[in-house]
This record gives sequence, structure tokens and C-alpha cells, in this order.
Amino acid sequence: MDQLTVSDRDTAYVWVGRDTGGRPGPAVRLLRRAGAALLGRAEAEVVLAHGPAGNPVVRIAGPANAGPVELPVSVSRAGRIVVVAARAAGPVGVDVEEVRPLPALALARRWFAPAELAWLAGRGEAGRTADFLRLWTAKEAVGKALGLGLRGGGLLREMPPPVGPGLPLRQVPGGEPLRVGHPELGGGLVLAVAVRAEEGVDVDVEVVQRAGHGVAAERSAPVERTSLPVVVRGNWSSRRSTRGRL
Repeated sequence: MDQLTVSDRDTAYVWVGRDTGGRPGPAVRLLRRAGAALLGRAEAEVVLAHGPAGNPVVRIAGPANAGPVELPVSVSRAGRIVVVAARAAGPVGVDVEEVRPLPALALARRWFAPAELAWLAGRGEAGRTADFLRLWTAKEAVGKALGLGLRGGGLLREMPPPVGPGLPLRQVPGGEPLRVGHPELGGGLVLAVAVRAEEGVDVDVEVVQRAGHGVAAERSAPVERTSLPVVVRGNWSSRRSTRGRL
């Protein structure tokens, strides 16, 4: 496992694990790892719970006569990949998708704003699926950073046109203090990280742990999950629900 040196700068940290079956699940392990690293406690002291919207909550006991200390976190799954993001300075959202054959333009016509559709249509066909997924994961990550989820917060928000994988985070149109970017993961994966941060505040993103690069696989029941919608007779559905589970 890569060692984490916590920066003095505002940083969103990302851990990536892989499901191979068994319990506890990889999200639990990675959330405990994140809590221990950023809150300065042993993993055994990290408490995992769920917020009112079903989002994961990481906390530790606070000082005497004070309430618990919470760490903003976010979780995403795609196939056997599990990603956890954590940021001590404020809200964070994360989403990951595997690049695979998709009707990118058809999905974009159904769900994207006209400017996003026009941008995607003008992209090269060879990379259009990855470009579609960069926009889609950005919407998912922003929704999570807002604490509202995809349909409640990110789906109808226009995203900045991705410039490919890499940093820095880019401002989300609309005037709210939201930024989103796509750190490079490789391995046929598209990753988006979003944060709420006021203008003038620099936010870094650091991928602490990557699956498949000397990292031991985390273990959990193998279930395919994705945030990508399936259009059935004009209705929206999702092949994933993470409410009330880690």
C-alpha cells in the first residue's frame, strides 16, 4: 500500500480497491483507512455510519464535552473496482466508470444539456465513449459533493467540457462554488472528483492507492454496479443503489 503523508494544503485523497469476494467489504476497509489517515486515529477507532440521504459517514469520538468529529467522504463502484475519496476541508464527491461500448450520443441526447451534446458530437468517434463517461462521472461526483446524488444534484447541471484525464479541477458553470476534474487512473477507468470550495481556494487531488499496482485486493461480494442509467421506454432507471450500504 502507498504511504500517505497528509499535506497542509486542501487536498482530496482517493483510494482505489478491487473486489475479490468476502467480508468486510472493500469500501469499509478503505473508509476506515481514510479516516485513520486524515483524522489521526487508529482504524479501530473509526466509526462508519450513514447520513440521512444514505451517504457514508466517517467519524471519531471528539474531545471531552464535544461531539464527534466527522470526515467528508464519498464512495463509488464500477464492476469490481471500489473508489473512496476523503477531504478534511469540506465536501467531496467521487464517481468511477469502466470504459465499455455505449450508445454515447443517444444517451447524451436523452440526458445532457445542448452545449454538452454539441461538444460530445464534435469529439472523435474513437474516444467519444470515454468523453461521454467523463461528463457523466462529473455529474455524479458533483451530485455527491452536494449531498444530493445524481438526479437531485448533478444530472441537470451543465459540466465543464473535459480536457481529458488529469488535473486541475475546473469550475462548474452556474455560479456555485463547485469544481470537478478527472485524475488519471488508467486500466480502462474514468474517474471524476468534485469538491465544494470557495473562489481563491486551491484544492489538490492525490490518488493514494491504485488497484493493480502492487496493492492487495480488497474483498467483498462481487456485484456489478454502475451509476449509468438504462433508458427503458423513456424512463430513467439505475443499475446501482448504494443507499444504506457500504
